[in-house]
Amino acid sequence: MSGESPNPSPRDRLPFEPSKRRKAKAAPEPSPPVAASPARKLNPLPPSNKPKAPAPEATATPKRVYTRSEMAIPDVISKRMAKRMAVFCGVPTVLSFSSFIGAYFVNTRTEISLPNSLVFGTSLGFLVLGVLGLSYGVLSSSWEETQTGSLWGIGEFRTNFDRMVKGWQAARSARDKQKS
Repeated sequence: MSGESPNPSPRDRLPFEPSKRRKAKAAPEPSPPVAASPARKLNPLPPSNKPKAPAPEATATPKRVYTRSEMAIPDVISKRMAKRMAVFCGVPTVLSFSSFIGAYFVNTRTEISLPNSLVFGTSLGFLVLGVLGLSYGVLSSSWEETQTGSLWGIGEFRTNFDRMVKGWQAARSARDKQKS
């Protein structure tokens, strides 16, 4: 990734992703080390007389470790995601179960006999829409704390889906660099 700048623009990073500009919260006091029981070696090898080469991690600068609170999705955004997931998943799931109940009443109260394959296909289709609605609910909500986003969330979906794909590509290239 030679074309990337060292400091990504605010649009390229996640809104709730920690950045260098934010103040770091005070780290909790480290707990005293717990005495570990000595580990038993199953097949000990004889000691080697070869000098050990320095590990690549020892020469590289250590990566910053983020705390759990720094990595958490803000409460406002998680509630917004949950509302959208309830709507985009809940409505198709209710329709899926309602199709069984509706088909039962149509078959028992009228002269019409609905084929089982039609009832099953309708119910399965609504269940698939419900599963897709879970993902759409997360990706269509605005990940900016101050912006609520649009009703259907199509623009937010495009932005968040692009962020997700770029994250996958970055992870794949980092994994490929590690292998070689």
